[in-house]
Order: sequence, then C-alpha cells, then structure tokens
Amino acid sequence: MVFPRPEWEKFRERIAQLPMSAQWWKRIFLGNAMDVDMDATGRVLVSPELREAAGISKDTMLLGMGNHFELWDKATYDAQEAQAMQGEMPDVFKDFSF
Repeated sequence: MVFPRPEWEKFRERIAQLPMSAQWWKRIFLGNAMDVDMDATGRVLVSPELREAAGISKDTMLLGMGNHFELWDKATYDAQEAQAMQGEMPDVFKDFSF
C-alpha cells in the first residue's frame, strides 16, 4: 500500500490502537513502513526489500483505492482479478446502483 502522508498518519494511528493480540500484525504494518520520494519525473523508487515482500518482479499495477494506492505485481494482480471475476459478486453489491 502507498499512502499520502496525511492518510498514512490516520492508518498508523488505527493500527497502533489495535490490541496486543494483533502485535505481530502491528509490527508487520508499522515496522516495515518506509518513506519514499518521487523523482523529478514523478517516479517512486521502491526498495528491493519492499519489492520482494510484495512479490513484485517486473511489471506492476498501481491502483487508486480512494485514500491510498495499491502496488501489485501485474501477473499476481491479473490472476487475483480473474479468480475474483469467476466468483459471485459480494452481497454488499446486490443493492448497489452503478
């Protein structure tokens, strides 16, 4: 996940307030977070550690998710999307108007 600073602050606070039973997940989310900068052309350098953790090998997908972005390995995203499309639409969308 890629957050603008204000959204990261909100997310970080929500994670920090989780109970001790979620301590390892708190470590995973907060302990592996990194600041990144954009270069002059708007590119973001993602560290090798984060690329490996996300399973990103070559081609990527950057998805706008409202208040944050998701960065995916393209092949992984395509496979997950195809799997989701094979299933039923979740019940929460039954009464949703497009």
